[in-house]
Amino acid sequence: MFSKAYEIASNFTHPVFILTRDFNKNVNGGIGTFVFLNPEGWFITAAHIFDIYFKHQQDQQLIQQYYSTIAGIEMDSSLSETEKKIAKNQVNFDGNWLTHHSFWWGFDGLNCEVFHLLKENDLAIGKFANFNPNLIKQYPVLKDPSSLKLGTSLCKLGFPFHEVKATFDENLNQFRVAEGVLPIPRFPLDGIFTRVASGGKTANDEFEIKYIETSTPGLKGQSGGPIFDVNGNIWAIQSMTMHISLGFSPKVINDGIETTEHQFLNIGLGVHVETICKFLNKHKVKYYLRN
Repeated sequence: MFSKAYEIASNFTHPVFILTRDFNKNVNGGIGTFVFLNPEGWFITAAHIFDIYFKHQQDQQLIQQYYSTIAGIEMDSSLSETEKKIAKNQVNFDGNWLTHHSFWWGFDGLNCEVFHLLKENDLAIGKFANFNPNLIKQYPVLKDPSSLKLGTSLCKLGFPFHEVKATFDENLNQFRVAEGVLPIPRFPLDGIFTRVASGGKTANDEFEIKYIETSTPGLKGQSGGPIFDVNGNIWAIQSMTMHISLGFSPKVINDGIETTEHQFLNIGLGVHVETICKFLNKHKVKYYLRN
C-alpha cells in the first residue's frame, strides 16, 4: 500500500546523529529523523531533538564554575598542598556534564545556522547554511489540515533499530563515527489515524497544542520523521509514544511466582499538520500544500 509513498518520502526523510561526550569522557550516540522542507534549506523535526544542545549550554556554565573553583583553591597561598587536595576533592561535579556535542544531518557539510522551537508542541524547524537545493530530488507536500479524515491509513518513516557508535579524537577535538554505521536503512511502520489529541493552548495563547494519534507507536529513532498518507503527503511529524491502559491485568506464573501483568496499547502522537503550517507561516517559511 505504501510502496510508492515510501519511495517519495525517502527523498526528503534523513537521519540526524546526536553525539555527546561527557565529563567522564564517555561518548554516546543517538539517532533521530528530520525532513528537508524546501530548496531554501529549511527542515522540520521534533523539538526534543535539540535537548542535547540546551543541556550542553547549561553544562558549559557548570564546568566553567567547577574549574574556576579549582583554580581558586590552587591559588590560595594560605592552604598547604594537602589542604588543597582535600578541598579540591570536596568540590562537587557531575560526570554526566556534557563537554562536547555534535549533530550530523545526514550529509557532510550541513550546518544548522538558525532554528525555531515550539517546545510545547514538540516542533522544530531550522535552516541549513550554504544549502545546495539539488541535494534533494523531491521535497515534501503537506496535507491540507481541513481535509484530514479519521480512519485513514498512514505510515511513519525513520531510523529505528540502529546503533550509532562513535569515539572522540582528542587531538582533532572532534567525533569519529565508527565504520559500518552508514548507510542506515529506513524503517516504515503503518497505522491508522485514530484521534486528534489536544493539549490546550501554548502559554502565549498563539498556538493550539495539537497532535495526530495513530494506532501504532512511534519507534525510537523515528522521532522527527514524517507521518504520511499513500500519496506521500505529510500529515504530522512523529513526536512521542503514549501507553494507554487496556484495563486487563491477567495473572501469570513465572518460576512458581504469581504476578500481575498490566496490559497497554502503545499509540503514536505526531505534531498535527495544522500546527506545522501555522508555525511555518509565522516564520515565513515556504512549503507545499495539497488538498
